Parts: sequence; C-alpha cells; structure tokens
Amino acid sequence: MDSYIYIKKQILHGEFPPKMRLTEEYLAKQLQLSRTPIREALKQLESEGLLLPMKRGVRVRHYTKEDIRQIYDVRTLLEGYAASQAALHRTHENLEEMKKANDHYEQTINAYFKSSGTTVEDVLELNHAFHETIVKASKNQHIFDLISKTVVLPLIFRSFYWFNEEQMRNSHTSHNTILQAIEEQDIERARVAMHEHIYHGRDQVLPHIEAIAEDYSITD
Repeated sequence: MDSYIYIKKQILHGEFPPKMRLTEEYLAKQLQLSRTPIREALKQLESEGLLLPMKRGVRVRHYTKEDIRQIYDVRTLLEGYAASQAALHRTHENLEEMKKANDHYEQTINAYFKSSGTTVEDVLELNHAFHETIVKASKNQHIFDLISKTVVLPLIFRSFYWFNEEQMRNSHTSHNTILQAIEEQDIERARVAMHEHIYHGRDQVLPHIEAIAEDYSITD
C-alpha cells in the first residue's frame, strides 16, 4: 500500500492516536519499505496539518475543545461566504454539478446503511465533493485555498463516524436547503444554511472529545 495513504488512514481511524510519536524507522519496518517514501509521506501529512514535527520524528496532532471551536468557526465563515458567493455567481452548469454531487451523496448514504460494502470514507468523500462544487461556483480560488487549510479531516471523519442514520440523512437534507438557496440566488439564506450545516457537524464532535481525551490521556 502507498505509504501516504496507509499513514493517513491509520490517523483517521485512530490506529495512530493523537500525540503518538512516529518515526521513519518504525514506519519503514511496518510497511517494509525504504525510508525515502516514508519521509515524503510524513512531509506531506505534516503540510496538511495531520502531523506535528518533533526533534526526532513527528507526532499525530491532537485537538482540544477550544481548537475545535476555533476551527469550525473559521470554516463556517469561509464556507458560508463561499455559499453566498455561489448564490451570486453560479451558472446552470454549476447547479447541475451540485445536484449530481448531492444525488451521489444520497445514494452513498443509502448504500452505507444497507451494509453493501460502502464505508464511512465513501460517505465523507461524497460529502466533500458536494462542498467542493459550491466553492467552485463561488468563482474565488482564494476561498478554495483557505478552506482546504481548515477542513481538518480527522475531525470531520469522526463527526461522520458518530452520525446515526437520521443524522446523516439530515446532513443530506441540509445540502438540499443550501442548494435551493443557491439556485434561487438567495445570498443570505445560502450563507445561513451553510453556517447551520457546519455547526451541526461541530456539535457531533464536541460531546465526544472528552472521551477521546481520556482514552489517549490528552488534556486541554
């Protein structure tokens, strides 16, 4: 398996828990690879904010409650603005892309709860694809660059992992609300709908943080 994909999945699934120290030697032995591809993978994951440098090796980043509040506050401002700009600038082609992405998202949710081999990663990927169509419709590349730095995958992955079926379907319903506002070019409604959608995801993460902290001896 590609070393980057392997390490990233281990972080997302908690197999490499918060604050765990990782070294090239350890990972090279795990994957039976030379240290060069491991070093490149670690650099990429560090640039994505999933790892933090140490004097020797790196460690898996951990998040406090305050980190999470701040991250979601920034993400809400950015994606809310993206939704408002999408409502202003969207084209017919943009709308078709959004609808297609959201339909695929719904289909993936259905497959996930039918135990058809679909994973939570598949659901996360389709959710991300829908959000990307909105950023694309905003016609502002700078928004995309900024949002990419605030979409912290471990947090979003965990929020989806904790969703029950009703909550996941509510997420799709929220997408419909956002999409309708953008289609109708209702700028303020699109912004507010996106705010509510993202804060709902945050509220799925926060109640579980104390349990995670206790499991991994993490403190604020």
